[in-house]
Amino acid sequence: MLDVGTLNRCTRAVIVTLFALATAMLVIPPRANAEQKMAYVAVGENTPAPIGWIQFCDEQPTECKTDGTVVDVKFSKDVFQNLDRINRYVNEKIKPMTDLEHYGVVEKWAYPDDGYGDCEDYVLLKRRILMQLGWPRSALLITVVRDKKGEGHAVLTVRTDKGEFILDNQENEIMPWADTGYRYVKRQSQSDPNIWVSLGDTRPTTYVAAPR
Repeated sequence: MLDVGTLNRCTRAVIVTLFALATAMLVIPPRANAEQKMAYVAVGENTPAPIGWIQFCDEQPTECKTDGTVVDVKFSKDVFQNLDRINRYVNEKIKPMTDLEHYGVVEKWAYPDDGYGDCEDYVLLKRRILMQLGWPRSALLITVVRDKKGEGHAVLTVRTDKGEFILDNQENEIMPWADTGYRYVKRQSQSDPNIWVSLGDTRPTTYVAAPR
């Protein structure tokens, strides 16, 4: 039979072991959760859609329909290579031109079928090509950001099961959203492209001054 001293020593050893296990359980999940959260930008409340998108949908309503299905793309090497190929193809095919130069108005979203367009037009074309190839619309989200100069800019966010990646006309390399140096403002909802949501990008601002 164990005496009281031995029992107390055993009890203390068990308590110490259980405490260590509990501490480990408390430490590991938050680290994993933090990594998971950094893979996806935080989504906030609904916010007004850009006027350019509203006008685009008025002109081409079939391009803005949805069945409400929400699907992320399963990430793979082939998926990434396809994204890279399409991003580079559109960036090389389309020549940059402001809406004022192109259409005589400050803001107009349109497919750059004549070979010219601004950032939103690059995004629309990449989105259309990917959907024509069978990609789910809910994984292709038009996104408004502030670029490294602090200026308004649009990119295409691609949602995968391994995180969110950015297709950008200012950069041929596809990067995770957190590596672009941009500030994320708002984007389309996954469930409905006509509903836009604010983005809770809480990282420190790292704007670069525009060249003089």
